[in-house]
Amino acid sequence: MTMDFGQLVMDNEFAGMIRHVLKGIEVNDKTLALDLIEEVGPGGNHLMADLTMEHIRGYQSAPKFIDRDMIDTWELNGSIGIKEKCDAHARYLLETHNPTPLSKDAAAYIREVIEKEEKDLGIK
Repeated sequence: MTMDFGQLVMDNEFAGMIRHVLKGIEVNDKTLALDLIEEVGPGGNHLMADLTMEHIRGYQSAPKFIDRDMIDTWELNGSIGIKEKCDAHARYLLETHNPTPLSKDAAAYIREVIEKEEKDLGIK
C-alpha cells in the first residue's frame, strides 16, 4: 500500500473548496443589491462597486495551493505547480507537526477494534 502525502494535501484543498460551495450563497435584498444595479443603470458597472466587492470577498474560497494568478504572473513567480506546492507542504507537516496523542482509552478502543477485525479476517 502506498500513500502520496502531497496528494492528500491537495485532496484536502479540494474538499475545503467543495465545503465552501455547499455552504451556498445568501440571497436577500442586501446581497441582491437591486438598488445599486438600478443606480448605475444600463451600461453601468455595478461589479466594481464597493458593495459588490464587499460581498464577493465573503463568497470566494481561499485555497492555499491553487494559483489563480494570470499565467504571466505565475511564470514570474517561478511557475510552481500545485503538485510541487502540496508536496512541499506535506514535507513541512511531516517534519514539524506534533499531534496531540490519543487518550489511553481511545487508543485501547482502536486497538480492540483492529484486533477483532484481524481475528475475523484470519490475520495474525
